[in-house]
Amino acid sequence: MRRELLLLLAAVLAVDALFVAGYFVFHLAAAGNPAKIGYTAAWTIVTLMVVLRALTRIRALRGRVRPLR
Repeated sequence: MRRELLLLLAAVLAVDALFVAGYFVFHLAAAGNPAKIGYTAAWTIVTLMVVLRALTRIRALRGRVRPLR
């Protein structure tokens, strides 16, 4: 389960790095508000998809792992 948590962290950091780089590559600082809002919405949706997928896997693992006694 710890491995899955680290993969979740790495995936979120990778998504953030890609979107921050994209912000500069596509010159969104000079873009209009609709472009910025759309970019932010896409960033949020992609991050949400990554997190939900990882948390689903973690939850499945929690059901299989027996607690220590």
